[in-house]
Amino acid sequence: MISQDALQTINRIIAAVFGGYAFTWGFSVLAIATLVALGIDFHEAETAISLVAFLVFLGLFLWTFAAASMIRVWLVLAGGAGVMMLIGLMLQTSLLS
Repeated sequence: MISQDALQTINRIIAAVFGGYAFTWGFSVLAIATLVALGIDFHEAETAISLVAFLVFLGLFLWTFAAASMIRVWLVLAGGAGVMMLIGLMLQTSLLS
């Protein structure tokens, strides 16, 4: 039988890795699309945001283990990822047309 503490740790690991990745991906999509919309070359925007995204992921990973409420962690990670991906996708489609 798995203890309650082990389940909480597994939940935090899953949130940190997969939730942090999804949030960072959403951040990258939105930031790159915004920079391209502002007139910056795609490859320059991609390189700059990739450097920043590493720090965003690291911060989220550490915050996931420091946060008191896992409900808040999942809301921020999943909700933020979804909202940023949606806005970034809408911005990308508006740039293509």
